[in-house]
Amino acid sequence: MIIRPPANIFVTGGTGFLGAYIISELVTKGYHVHAVRRGNKQPFFISPDILQKVNWIQGDVLDPIFAEQALEGMDAVVHSAAQVSFRKADHAAMLHNNIEGTANMVNAALSKNIARFVHISSVASLGRTAQGEEVTEKKKWEDNDTNTTYALSKYHSEMEVWRGTGEGLNAVILNPSTILGYGDWNQSSCALFRNAWDEFPWYTNGVNGFVDVQDVARAAVMLMESNISSERFIVNGDNWSFKKLFDSMADAFAKKRPAKEATPFLSALAWRMEKLKSLFNGKEPLLTRETARIANTSTYFNNSKILSALPGFSFTPLNDCIREACAKYRTKT
Repeated sequence: MIIRPPANIFVTGGTGFLGAYIISELVTKGYHVHAVRRGNKQPFFISPDILQKVNWIQGDVLDPIFAEQALEGMDAVVHSAAQVSFRKADHAAMLHNNIEGTANMVNAALSKNIARFVHISSVASLGRTAQGEEVTEKKKWEDNDTNTTYALSKYHSEMEVWRGTGEGLNAVILNPSTILGYGDWNQSSCALFRNAWDEFPWYTNGVNGFVDVQDVARAAVMLMESNISSERFIVNGDNWSFKKLFDSMADAFAKKRPAKEATPFLSALAWRMEKLKSLFNGKEPLLTRETARIANTSTYFNNSKILSALPGFSFTPLNDCIREACAKYRTKT
């Protein structure tokens, strides 16, 4: 079944960074959107005109009864809810929340015969590589020291989706790289912009994939509308060094570029200093043991599969994405 407006779409993680942009894309295209919300939180970075068209449902995907009841009458599910943290104190909860939440949504979708299931995963679920290697969708997970606990949680979450496809679920998986754009810069990858604004002095020459949040949202909806099933797609705009990324953000903010190269040894000192500083200022540390380790690796993500699968789809140049996001962040400071 190919999904088209005005179908009923159920979105998890709708108040989060990517989930909110997926909602915006769906509403703009004329879908009837139903989304989970805990409390009264609303994504301030999305137009109120969009948000008022959403049927917000109070609940928690960790509750299997809620998950099944919420999918009554739905045509498709976009499951984007996930906890993201690189703090050791959050690891156990993150593993539980991400894996169990996905299992519940998969089971509910199977029970309610949902026509389409789109799972938002991460390139982290593919595992990182040794220096300079290229990652495609064919890469197999390997346990090693470069993988984070978040990556482990996303890998096992994907296993729940693959299990669902074996039981008849019509599903597709997106594996975005690090997502950039305008959101809450106190959370998720948006904190990269806050680092640049605060003139965080450290940089590395490690390489990672980055992508515009609006591109990921467009790709998610286009894949939902397609007849592609039981496939995964890397969603990556480009591969940049962290130095290039922070230089671009600093320039867009008219701030100082980072000037201290964080070698693996210095990175170990830097994340410890940030942890100590966070104890005094009460803020989340700008650098942790896991993020410091990632920043010193080089992984390149190949995006050719999704470009071939979605004719007419293209990625926004990262410089354009960063300039647009920085202009919006500046109006909020």
